Amino acid sequence: MNWSFDIALKNRAILYKFLTDFALDQLNAVPKGFRNSIYWNIAHVVVTQQLLVYKLSGIPMLIDSELVDKFRKGTKPECAATQEEVNHLKTLLFSTIEQTQKDYNLGVFINYNQYTVSTQSTLTSVDEAIEFNNFHEGIHLGYILAMKNSMIS
Repeated sequence: MNWSFDIALKNRAILYKFLTDFALDQLNAVPKGFRNSIYWNIAHVVVTQQLLVYKLSGIPMLIDSELVDKFRKGTKPECAATQEEVNHLKTLLFSTIEQTQKDYNLGVFINYNQYTVSTQSTLTSVDEAIEFNNFHEGIHLGYILAMKNSMIS
């Protein structure tokens, strides 16, 4: 699993760069042809990781339910994020993965409630959830890169 955590942290470092390199209005913009913003996509991957790994394992999530309600699957930006929210998300990008790795290594994830994801794959263990999460985050990184390109052109 160390490889999966390494990939997750490297992807999160790329996402972090968007949060630091883009102005707040760029992070909040929903480019033509898209349903969500760069900020929404980054918050969404943090929320999804927590739902897939912690909630489905029956363990309290490391984030609050308000964040989940705003950025879970099927939501869209209801209001612009503040700089304070961006700063908080920067912290969550790494702290959630680092704590997940610690919890995994401590054997915290014992049970798992199987869940069928949008690709019609059924996750049956926390290992599968962690691996699928990397795939999911890669999809959202692709959306973010497409949004970036649409803002530049």
